[in-house]
Amino acid sequence: MTMRNKQELIQQVVNLLTAMIEVEELTSSPPPTSNEQVEMLTIKECAQQVSGLSEHTVRQLVLQNKLPHIRTGQGKRGKILVPKSALLDYLRSVA
Repeated sequence: MTMRNKQELIQQVVNLLTAMIEVEELTSSPPPTSNEQVEMLTIKECAQQVSGLSEHTVRQLVLQNKLPHIRTGQGKRGKILVPKSALLDYLRSVA
């Protein structure tokens, strides 16, 4: 492959990437600008929010990734927090 062929190939790749970036910028939506705070619940608080829902069930839903969650702290000893809206949305979807 000659130097000229390499340069042409590089230019084609650059043009393709530039076009992809422009398309992505046009199709991507801006991040939400809402100033709402997300209410996070511990496992225990989740169980208290819904009568008949046990802490064990909430833990299982978290382990199965059926509920979005974050773990604060390090390792398995960290506290699990679940967005209240996600818990209620999940329960509405299975009811």
